[in-house]
Amino acid sequence: MSRARGTILLVEDERNDVFLLQHAFEAATITNAVQVLEDGRQAIDYLAGTGKYADRAEYPLPCLLLLDLKLPMKSGLDVLRWIQQQPQLRMLIVVVLSSSRNRSDVDAAYQLGARSYLVKPLTMGARLELAKAIKQYWLQLNVPPSLEGCEPAE
Repeated sequence: MSRARGTILLVEDERNDVFLLQHAFEAATITNAVQVLEDGRQAIDYLAGTGKYADRAEYPLPCLLLLDLKLPMKSGLDVLRWIQQQPQLRMLIVVVLSSSRNRSDVDAAYQLGARSYLVKPLTMGARLELAKAIKQYWLQLNVPPSLEGCEPAE
C-alpha cells in the first residue's frame, strides 16, 4: 500500500516530460497527489510555504520531491542547496530526475543531499518501470523520516 495521503512534488519545466511521467504514474497505479512546478523559484516558494503556497492544506509538504536539475529561475542544485539550509527540510526525500549523466551533476546532487539520482528514461516502457520502482521503493518499502507529509506505509 502506498502512502496515498503523501504528496509528490514534481519540479520539471518540460511539459512533455511531466505528461509522460504522470501517464507512467497512472499506469503504475500511484495514487498520491502530484503537485507540478515549472521552475526552481516556485519549488523554493512551495517548500517555504510562501506566497500562493502558504495554505498547507492545498499545498502540503511533499513526502517525495522529484527534482530536475536544469530548471529556469533557480537550478535544481540551487533548490538542493536551499533545502540544506532549512533545518526543518533537511530530511526531505529528494530524488533527482534529470537528463544529465554528467558526473559533476551527479556528484553535486549527492553532496547537496539528494537521496537518489535517476536519469530520465527515453521510452514509455522504461518510464513505466521507473514509476513502478519509485512506487515500490520510495512509497512502499522506504521508511520515511519524521517530517510533515511523510508517513510510513501501513
